[in-house]
Amino acid sequence: MTKQIKSINLNYTPLGYYNKVMIADIKKRATHRSKIIEGQFKALQKAIDSEAYCMDILTQSLAIQRSLASLNKLILENHLRTHVAEMFAEDSIKGHEKAITELLSLYELNNVRSK
Repeated sequence: MTKQIKSINLNYTPLGYYNKVMIADIKKRATHRSKIIEGQFKALQKAIDSEAYCMDILTQSLAIQRSLASLNKLILENHLRTHVAEMFAEDSIKGHEKAITELLSLYELNNVRSK
């Protein structure tokens, strides 16, 4: 859902509205990275379908995971430089707490998934 408020594009998430901001360079790099991942994933599917050597499939899978980690880093950088910076610039404890809660949730999700 997009909502126009004072000519600012806002999107809604369950956590509330946020300003649609993506740093141009990061967006370009993230788009490029996602296209690389798409190609890697298609190659992985092809390797599985053709019953390639297991080690080759695993190597491709791990390469995709590294690429996803690189993409995650770009998206996190954008989030920190835009949304989190904006939340900490607010003169309210609520904005600060929201930023901290988001980052802790992300940290927890990453640690649960990696075990």
